[in-house]
Amino acid sequence: MGINTVILGTQWGDEGKGKIVDCLTPEAQAVVRFQGGHNAGHTLIIDGKKTVLHLIPSGILHAAVMCYIGNGVVVSPGALLKELDSLEGQGVAYADRLRISAACHLILPYHVALDQARERHRGKEAIGTTGRGIGPAYEDKVARRGIRALDLCDLASLKPRLEAIVTYHNVALTQYYQEEAIDFNMVWSELEVQAKRVLPLIADVTAALVKHREQGDSVIFEGAQGSLLDIDLGTYPFVTSSNTTAGAVSAGSGVGPLYLDEVMGVMKAYCTRVGAGPFPTELFDEVGAELADRGKEFGATTGRARRCGWLDIIALRRAIAINSVSQLVMTKLDVLDNLAEIKFCVGYECRGEQLSDLPISAADVAACKPIYESLPGWKSDTYGMTELDTLPEEAKAFINRVEELAQVPVTMVSTGPDRVHLLNRLSK
Repeated sequence: MGINTVILGTQWGDEGKGKIVDCLTPEAQAVVRFQGGHNAGHTLIIDGKKTVLHLIPSGILHAAVMCYIGNGVVVSPGALLKELDSLEGQGVAYADRLRISAACHLILPYHVALDQARERHRGKEAIGTTGRGIGPAYEDKVARRGIRALDLCDLASLKPRLEAIVTYHNVALTQYYQEEAIDFNMVWSELEVQAKRVLPLIADVTAALVKHREQGDSVIFEGAQGSLLDIDLGTYPFVTSSNTTAGAVSAGSGVGPLYLDEVMGVMKAYCTRVGAGPFPTELFDEVGAELADRGKEFGATTGRARRCGWLDIIALRRAIAINSVSQLVMTKLDVLDNLAEIKFCVGYECRGEQLSDLPISAADVAACKPIYESLPGWKSDTYGMTELDTLPEEAKAFINRVEELAQVPVTMVSTGPDRVHLLNRLSK
């Protein structure tokens, strides 16, 4: 029988999930995205060539593997087609290997306009969204007024519905936010053109995944963003608009939870965060600047600089618990190579109390002062190492201590951005 593996982030996103999915894809027959939208950015570097994916699963670069966009994903037709054009330009065939759930909700221009208008309206209180319409699209989904991929099959019935939705959202845009109205004719003409290319890719993804299970195939479920950005379990309201945790796999793909075998949590050897929100271990000194520089910490989707800080074990343990993480993958170990001392947070001091759990309130998280443990750094080059025996003893000690505190095995360690820069600790 095949193995169904969930790969997701255990921090605030940007942990390097795409690379891990890409590396494990040769062992699978299918890869599935189950939540989020093109606010995600998964960077793959293969033989020095960089590919950035936003909607399409990271397994698309493997010619024999099926890729699915599950019903939990919100899909921008324009962003999807732009990504497909980019893959086509690289010689990547997708027509027979990519399928989009008929139940996916669509992101349309009025969602983008609303998203950006709200962020401008919030001013200094802006959440730091990507401004790509993700949140408003999920709102329409929950309000039962969303447009789904399957609606493109009957454009005649869709047109009056869509016109009513545009009219509805234009009230908020013009009267509340004092922004320009969205032109329905523009939205419609774009969608008519886009529908012709999207329609051949639409399918019953849940039925396809049932067939994969019956055939004994292995399937990878690829998460976007990170666990601490989960709409319910993250540092609300500084979160994304979907459930980013393992429980979303079933809801976002139609695969029952008992069919999931492994949950791999991807973590950086330090922490980063994009946009606003509490970040207890954030660094504002030369160490933080070095992490940002060596780690090339700029968002793959927005290009924004990422905030950097020490590894937070308390937050990591929360992510492990809410996802039932069975194994960890540590990325960007090599970014720490020049540091004489490596710190990691093992507790918080919050308003006179010592805490060993991540608070639910974002205000409480913001009030937390980290309690650090430290280990000596290795001050030597680990870049590109693929054998455990070649790692400096101090690096091994750091990984072992993280494993001990997390109480979950660290099975793989990434030592560089390329596909081949990965060592497997199972062989130790």
